[in-house]
Amino acid sequence: MKKLVLAVGIAVATSAPLAAQSRDVARWEREARNVTITRDDWGIAHLTGSSDADAVFGLMYAQAEDDFNRVETNYLESLGRLAEAEGESAIWRDLRARLYNDPDSLKANYRRSPPWLRTLMNAWADGLNFYLFKHPDVRPRVIAHFEPWMALAFTEGSIGPDIEQVCQKDLVAFYGRPGERGPRESGRCGPTAGDGADPDELEPGGSNGIAVAASNTANHHALLLINPHTSFFFRDEVQMTSHEGLNAYGAVTWGQFFIYQGFNDRLGWMHTSSGVDAIDEYLETVVMKADRPWFTYGGAERPMAESAVVLSYRTPAGLARRRFLVFRTPHGPIVRRAGERWVSIRLMHQPVNALIESYTRTKARDYPAFRRSVDLRTNSSNNTVYADAAGGIAYFQANFIPRRDTSFNWKEPVDGSNPATDWHGVLPVDSIPHVVNPPIGWIYNSNDAPWQAAGPDSPRKEAFPAYVDNGGESARGRHAVRVLEHTRDFTLESLMHAAFDPYLPWFEKPIPALVQAWDAAADSNPLKARLREQIGVLRTWDMRWSATSVPTTLAVFWGENVSRRVARAARGAGVLAEDYIQRQAEPGALLAALAAASDTIAARFGTWRTPWGDVNRFQRLNDNIQPTFNDSAASIPVAFTAGQWGSLASFAARAYPGTHKRYGSSGNSFVAVVEFGPQVHARAVTAGGESGHSASPHFNDEAQRYSTGNLREVYFTPAQLRPHTEKQYHPGM
Repeated sequence: MKKLVLAVGIAVATSAPLAAQSRDVARWEREARNVTITRDDWGIAHLTGSSDADAVFGLMYAQAEDDFNRVETNYLESLGRLAEAEGESAIWRDLRARLYNDPDSLKANYRRSPPWLRTLMNAWADGLNFYLFKHPDVRPRVIAHFEPWMALAFTEGSIGPDIEQVCQKDLVAFYGRPGERGPRESGRCGPTAGDGADPDELEPGGSNGIAVAASNTANHHALLLINPHTSFFFRDEVQMTSHEGLNAYGAVTWGQFFIYQGFNDRLGWMHTSSGVDAIDEYLETVVMKADRPWFTYGGAERPMAESAVVLSYRTPAGLARRRFLVFRTPHGPIVRRAGERWVSIRLMHQPVNALIESYTRTKARDYPAFRRSVDLRTNSSNNTVYADAAGGIAYFQANFIPRRDTSFNWKEPVDGSNPATDWHGVLPVDSIPHVVNPPIGWIYNSNDAPWQAAGPDSPRKEAFPAYVDNGGESARGRHAVRVLEHTRDFTLESLMHAAFDPYLPWFEKPIPALVQAWDAAADSNPLKARLREQIGVLRTWDMRWSATSVPTTLAVFWGENVSRRVARAARGAGVLAEDYIQRQAEPGALLAALAAASDTIAARFGTWRTPWGDVNRFQRLNDNIQPTFNDSAASIPVAFTAGQWGSLASFAARAYPGTHKRYGSSGNSFVAVVEFGPQVHARAVTAGGESGHSASPHFNDEAQRYSTGNLREVYFTPAQLRPHTEKQYHPGM
């Protein structure tokens, strides 16, 4: 009898998970039947669903088809589970993520989310899980089953979330074992050009957004340039439509269910990384009592909160675990030590509202609706450039800006024991820099300060607290203003050409200074004869890039060399490098840098008379998240340069171990120009291609267009899409 009872118990326990999976599969199949995926002749997925949730389900299935590895990796990072795939070296990245993305708090936030948002998150998880069910050959590195609450770990599509301002090496120094060393990393605690680091080893970042009002266009329709500069292949190009009013097209960050930079049939939006100060560090005065830390605040001592974070990491023998005791004050988690004081960090962490803002902007039908999404104020790191079918344009500074006491220097850590350093809410949108329908008829942002965003109609710096923007002038910004000030009656084509205008304004001052240094050099100076031909080439250069240009090659290599020589001095003098070169650099150093640049080019390519296109190349050999390059394999010349020289079209390239040619890995990643009116017209291009599978015809089919700025037509309406349909299907069917 006991054996019979035991057998029945085992049967019930075994059948329960099977029954649950059967119910899941039945639900997934019902959802799949409500979704149609149409792939156009570039491999771009156009998702159509009965409801928004259906479209989300289809989007996630299509993203997983294109590049499941990138989808999973983004959530391994945001959930703090990367070490489970990559080993203990990634555990500090995981700890940093878990300072805010704690699974229990994310689950609680999911339960508190509005029902419509939970429905979308459920569909998000279902689409990914259905893909894994239908593709048993795909082996996730870690996440074999996605839960709806996980979507709240990654709610803002920017390439650099706020938490990355925390240095891993600081976490190691505070929470690590004695003598433990942290990983090499970039960012706030990594090398920058201002530190005199090698420009070859840096990855210039940034983005461009331009909006042109109907009053300034030939067809009297507003125009929008969408031009994010990110790591290549960071986003997928898609269209989402539903019978509930969703109809959005653009770039979606792998694993997310909203269009991050794009447009719908009535309006469009472009995000650019902001110089806003939305993150603060607090110096906490710590007192130990009974082996526990207390902190002082307002003259009183309070116990510091403690929480255990247990992280798993891969080893040859399987998963191991490591436990950390994390400390917090009301300002935020402790992230490092500064002398005898501990340092906490405070930043925006509102995952539910952030996800609502990111999604609802895609469905906005007019400016008031778009403004309502902006008023949620959870975009802490990006400015927004906007245009719509009514002919209007707008600019918003990053909309999460804490209100602070301006008597403190918020660029440095402030005293956490002083209540006056607390945040006092968040500035309303009307109190941050923004512009709506400026008379000049254009708006731009290139990651610089907003004080030139609309020329004479720009916000006035003196009207705002200093902390609303720490950005400054950039060569790209000067270039954008020049293009916009000297163009009227824009068209879709002229905006596209503006986005690829070849002028390089960074060299306006340095090149004449170099030529003057050579002219003034004594005939006895050995560099006088040695550099005669190079100076002749640069003297007549029009400061425009092209693939056939020898002076572009010479100028870029010289610019990098001389920047490396003057970076620290320029920063110490508080001036831009190009201004320092013109006014203060020693003439001999300018000539020595040109000689060194010439030698470098000749050593790598046989002669300093090497056209830029022979140096600057696009190559996609595989879909590794960390790219590899090979001089012996096929590659494509790229005419445009890194944005640091003022090129609006950015291609950040460098030589890699074993290569002489330079290969791009970031810069222009998605480019679109959009015309709004009775019907949307758009052209776009994506770096490489849509698919992450090297055997796919869409792995690299856009590379040639990308390299020359030859944007293709966007198939936005069903009539446009129909003759360019490659295949149409329901997910998994």
